[in-house]
Amino acid sequence: MQIRPIAHVRFENNRAIEHWLDEHLRDVAQLAADYASIFNSAEWAYVTGLWHDLGKYNPEFQHYIGVKSGYNPNAHIEQVGKVNHSAAGALYAVQKHKTLGLPLAYLIAGHHAGLPDWHKTDEADGRSLAEILQEVQHLEKALQVEIPADILKATLPKTPPKGKPEEWVLWLRMLFSSLVDADFLDTERFMQPEKFAQRGQYPTLASLRDVFNQHMQSFANSAPKTPVNQLRAQILQDCRVAAQQPSRVFSLTVPTGGGKTLSGMAFALEHAVKYDKKRIIYAIPYTSIIEQTANIYRSILGDCVIEHHSNLDPSKEDALSRLAAENWDAPVIVTTNVQLFESLFASRTSRCRKLHNLANSIIVLDEAQLLPPEFLNPILQVMKSLVEHYGVTFVLSTATQPALQSLYDTFNKPILKGFEEHQVSEIIPDCAQLFADLERVEVSIPEDLNAERSWESLAEEILEHETVLVIVNTKKQAAELCRLLPAETYYLSTNLCGEHRSAKLKEIRENLKAKQSLRVVSTQLIEAGVDVDFPVVYRALAGLDSIAQAAGRCNREGLLAEKGRVVVFVPPDNHKLQGHLGLSASVSKSILPLFTESALHHTHFKTYFEHFYTQSKSRDEQDIESLLCKDAPQLKIQFRTAAQRFRFIKEEGYAVLVTYGEGAGLIEQLKKTGPYRELMRQLQRYTVTIHEQDKNRLVKSGDIRELTALTGVFELVTAGLYDQKLGLMSTPLQLAPDDLFW
Repeated sequence: MQIRPIAHVRFENNRAIEHWLDEHLRDVAQLAADYASIFNSAEWAYVTGLWHDLGKYNPEFQHYIGVKSGYNPNAHIEQVGKVNHSAAGALYAVQKHKTLGLPLAYLIAGHHAGLPDWHKTDEADGRSLAEILQEVQHLEKALQVEIPADILKATLPKTPPKGKPEEWVLWLRMLFSSLVDADFLDTERFMQPEKFAQRGQYPTLASLRDVFNQHMQSFANSAPKTPVNQLRAQILQDCRVAAQQPSRVFSLTVPTGGGKTLSGMAFALEHAVKYDKKRIIYAIPYTSIIEQTANIYRSILGDCVIEHHSNLDPSKEDALSRLAAENWDAPVIVTTNVQLFESLFASRTSRCRKLHNLANSIIVLDEAQLLPPEFLNPILQVMKSLVEHYGVTFVLSTATQPALQSLYDTFNKPILKGFEEHQVSEIIPDCAQLFADLERVEVSIPEDLNAERSWESLAEEILEHETVLVIVNTKKQAAELCRLLPAETYYLSTNLCGEHRSAKLKEIRENLKAKQSLRVVSTQLIEAGVDVDFPVVYRALAGLDSIAQAAGRCNREGLLAEKGRVVVFVPPDNHKLQGHLGLSASVSKSILPLFTESALHHTHFKTYFEHFYTQSKSRDEQDIESLLCKDAPQLKIQFRTAAQRFRFIKEEGYAVLVTYGEGAGLIEQLKKTGPYRELMRQLQRYTVTIHEQDKNRLVKSGDIRELTALTGVFELVTAGLYDQKLGLMSTPLQLAPDDLFW
């Protein structure tokens, strides 16, 4: 008698409970179809779900999972030495229809290992789809068993995917997301029914809108009636009015300190209720401020606000990595640009799992000008596709709007493949008047932007101010200046873990409130949304947008009798800056002398960004569009290679868990239990990212060691390497002090 095939096994009270394979396939198919119905692809997702685990009918797999007695959460995850169960369904799809089966083959073949490349390259690991489709033995073995007719005889959709071929790539990823999330959740429903039952227990966006509005009304009633607060109230009202518009791309152009964080959420909630959107995703450039923003929203909306960073996103594909990954099923997500956009170009299941939940959502891009220029064309292509085919509303929120409209050279060749002018609606009715009303600083620009100043002269000038913030471009510059200032000077950089930075910022705000003497030297991490208010700010020459962000930390509340003072200076060796920093400083140096109005007049930013994008080396430096779109009409797509290349941070950093504060206890907990979602969120606060050369050196010296519970993540062994002022000193102490802060 044939034993009914199983997909998974769990044990309760020493008794095996089977998850029948046919039930798993039907349930995954239905769940995936439900997800994909929002972008009109339910029939594609249903068939994919039915066939994704056909390979588990292989008697060898059934023997394997039977031998693995006891609860082994990785038993169904393909790894080296295990029975391949992903290839059979891919082969079957192509056997059923050579052309229309190919999209399904990518999804099924990759539903554990990640979306494959069409052909093999030296750049990406894993087998290519072309190779997998030659391994016919996997299907032959599965078909030795009698498989229910409703599963085998399911029909493929009769028409190819809609849209242009270059848009099929995103469509395949959205289908892939629907499949892998359905597979994960159906498995969780069987393996961990209590956990599964807790999912989706969130309030509606309509109820959150009401809670938010009540809070804002209460806040307005108690806030002092200052000119700045009155302008913030008007911005809030403008956002609520604009939210009634059906346009799907908006710009929110508000000077720094104008209350974009709360006004942007007001827009998103009103727009979500009006147009029945599923969720709100707030994307931020820097991990350094993500907790601040999430806490603001959480203090109003409660625990339905989910943070998702990327520092500790496990790269190993196993049950634990999937448990730690978010699928973004909450009403409000606060995440990073890295997590959002790298997921949109990812191949790994843990990264792609969330993508179907982007459909019919509102995505607010905070500080939109910080999208990396070397990836702008593929980013803009995917944004346009999300708007046109997946019901996404984008909000480009910043004081310094980037020029994301299409840009052409003198030969009418596209430089930037952006939005057309009519596709973007500005929320603020009169930006010019708003910027004039919120002007709270005077900006001093050196007459000679080539004349670099010595650190000694800068330190001497800074000491003339009792309360001053100095923002520089690199950790090395910050260290140089700090050595010449009093010991009580505050130092802020990413050498400090998030919890340490938060503690320092709390002290800084308390000192500002108490009007105590205070000097702070920081890298640019303090510019993006950090709520501090200094009477004087010094800013090392950088991009015009960075100068504007620095100005937003000066006289922020408009309470000074006179305007605040922002001093731009050219530090030593500023001409040696590389990459974006070097280019942005160079562009500012060339265009600032041409302006006759205030340096930060809002119309200048379009000019600045057009120059910046034009002078950038490339808007698709890694040739992402070619990898994904060149052979898309034949469905020959290099998913994995493109994912390898699409990295916002070129050099992959390594997370080091430090022993600051509660860090030591959390590290020990990780060792005992392994990663799980809540613990991973806590550990984000105690990580510092270092470069590979520093990682190798510290491993060799025994100062850090890799955690067995989390591949690619390290713990600090030598506690003394984490300084209470300067943070993690990732290079040997015998080196020159200059070398300690790169």
